[in-house]
Amino acid sequence: MNRRSFIKNSAVFSAMAAAAPSIVSAQGSAREFKVGLIGAGGRGNGATKDLMEAAKNLGHSVKVVAVADFFEDKAKKSAASFGCPENRAFGGAKGYHQVLATDCDVVVLAAPPCFRPQHFEAAVKAGKNVFAEKPVAVDGAGVRQFIAAAAEAKAKKLAVVAGTQRRHQGVYLQKAKLLESGKIGQITGGAVYWNMGALWVRDRRPDDTNAGYLANNWVNWIEISGDHIVEQHVHQLDVVNWYLGRIPVKATAIGARHRRRSGNQYDCFSVDFDYGDGVHIHSMCRQISGTSNNVSEHFRTHNCEFMGGAREVKLLDGTKLELEDCGHTGNPYVHEHENLLKSIVSGDVLNEGEQVALSCATAILGRIAAYTGQTVLMSKFLEPKGNDPDYYKQSCVPSAADFEKDGDVTLPPENVAPVPGK
Repeated sequence: MNRRSFIKNSAVFSAMAAAAPSIVSAQGSAREFKVGLIGAGGRGNGATKDLMEAAKNLGHSVKVVAVADFFEDKAKKSAASFGCPENRAFGGAKGYHQVLATDCDVVVLAAPPCFRPQHFEAAVKAGKNVFAEKPVAVDGAGVRQFIAAAAEAKAKKLAVVAGTQRRHQGVYLQKAKLLESGKIGQITGGAVYWNMGALWVRDRRPDDTNAGYLANNWVNWIEISGDHIVEQHVHQLDVVNWYLGRIPVKATAIGARHRRRSGNQYDCFSVDFDYGDGVHIHSMCRQISGTSNNVSEHFRTHNCEFMGGAREVKLLDGTKLELEDCGHTGNPYVHEHENLLKSIVSGDVLNEGEQVALSCATAILGRIAAYTGQTVLMSKFLEPKGNDPDYYKQSCVPSAADFEKDGDVTLPPENVAPVPGK
């Protein structure tokens, strides 16, 4: 499939087709969606509120019927805020099983990223439609598990929408349509950034187990978040894959840990992603306080330079291009849920599972390249063979399954970061 066909046939164009204002009669009679929330932190609660707003915009409603979080008190607090009975609030690493055993027809997956493949696989087996917050994996094994479950969801005609909201945002949809039309040719190179200050740190509490400390301070641990290139910068890498219509062939990178005071992640990455055919994308991300901020995507074609989130596009000769109205000018965090619900009601379900997994694979590829100092091949990462270097086959430990076993998990060495060349 060529680049233009890849873009045109991606799930985003289903979303684009659904971008016009919704009319309840076109969607059938008003429906109450029963929702289960797994992961009751800020993003999980926020996503559920966005889902409720989306349903209201479409003339439907949402009833939260169950909530799970590693910490039971958080699950109970979230359940109470949504009017869900306390006996439907579940704690611990196995609480998600109880949510999936309820009559929910949509589940929001927003636990720390390392749990996403396991939770997603279980949700699909339980026959649930899914909103999966990004990232959806922290290692190769998780990527492959998520892709397999996404294929099962497709066979079952279950909707799967991911938290890569730029694919549901008007200004980004306009650039995708412009590229699909061929008016500016093909992308020949570019650079993407997510540079900002350090995120929060949650110190270990006296009563924390190793599992509890990792779950509470998840954003600082490779094994739980995937590192910030995966947890955060995946948004820009997803846009690159989307606009180019393919994933990178290989990655070469550098990175470092300078000022973190917990966990084991890097502070910064600089990656050269080689997409083949002479196309290279420079990726830079940083979480260091007191440094300049930049969250953006920049692309070049033979006659144009443009930004993914820009409201206008000009050719190099100064000619301003007319951009097609793709709708979705409001909150993209709500639009992604509108498209999820529309697809469920229509029966023409969206399935963004594979595309978000491959964008996470792209980010993980860059991380491994920086950690090892090696040029890392995507083909070997997605399908590692017995004689490939170990870094293609390694899984993060502790894994999601380890959290569900009896006893505590082993805490990885803290304040020790990977050393390239070793």
